[in-house]
Amino acid sequence: MKKLQDWPEPIVRVQSLSDSGIPLIPERYVKPILQRPSVNPTTSNDVNIPVIDLARLYGDDHALRATILDQISIACREWGFFQVINHGVSPQLMDRAREVWRQFFHSPMEVKQAYANTPKTYEGYGSRLGVEKVLDEYGKQLVELCGKLMKVLSINLGLGEERLQNAFGGENIGACLRVNFYPKCPQPDLTLGLSSHSDPGGMTLLLPDSNVPGLQVRKDGNWITVKPVPHAFIVNIGDQIQVLSNATCKSVEHRVMVNSSEERLSLAFFYNPRSDIPIEPLKELVAPDRPPLYPAMTFDEYRLFIRMRGPCGKSQVESLKSPR
Repeated sequence: MKKLQDWPEPIVRVQSLSDSGIPLIPERYVKPILQRPSVNPTTSNDVNIPVIDLARLYGDDHALRATILDQISIACREWGFFQVINHGVSPQLMDRAREVWRQFFHSPMEVKQAYANTPKTYEGYGSRLGVEKVLDEYGKQLVELCGKLMKVLSINLGLGEERLQNAFGGENIGACLRVNFYPKCPQPDLTLGLSSHSDPGGMTLLLPDSNVPGLQVRKDGNWITVKPVPHAFIVNIGDQIQVLSNATCKSVEHRVMVNSSEERLSLAFFYNPRSDIPIEPLKELVAPDRPPLYPAMTFDEYRLFIRMRGPCGKSQVESLKSPR
């Protein structure tokens, strides 16, 4: 059963610190020098993650469809990130979902606390905003888009279009929405809104703040600041698809910068495999000259492993692979 779940981990709120007008950030938020956003950024206006138009993906022009499939294939192999436009999700719904949460983060703290304590009832403030209706429709449309992209990725890997979806558990997948609010920061050169990581799940659809860039993607040793396209989703490949594809599709490091003059809000929708089924390289993608790079591990086991091992956990997974 497809279900939009609550994000399971607590989020540390720094909005109150920003609202207080402090001139310096607390020492605990200062990153080591090599992890600061000023290290190895690529700022060229000519560099961006691929932007792919899905409008003709299901049209009658087979040559154009093949071009779109190829663009997505290259993006998955070389970047692990791309933006999609004309994706079928209502632009008005995207705007409404963003605005609902922007209003929420600017509501009084007692309202936010009450909402956090009763997330499934959408009582009080949430009901007045129409949170339940907006999020329900938003979740449905994003699940549908993820399903379409899963078919594309499966075809690009030379598999049947349902192969990846079936490996995820068929219709019984996991999905959750995480809303990220990054308040103004007085010293954005010393810290990050989100530290460098790759997503442990399957696929992420990010609705960014089109007016305030913040996401950076690691490419060839450099940090590239993503330039969002209005009403586009940023798609990024997660660790589980990297495992299933035997590293053909890349799950890439990324991080989030903060801004001294503007706040930023983004909505991250995580599309994950069922948590209790083994995920390992698909047998069709394994050969004598390309052995499996990862051991079988359920999503629950993988998340626990990563959480216990910290930033080095992902690279250590390969050392666990069983000889075949």
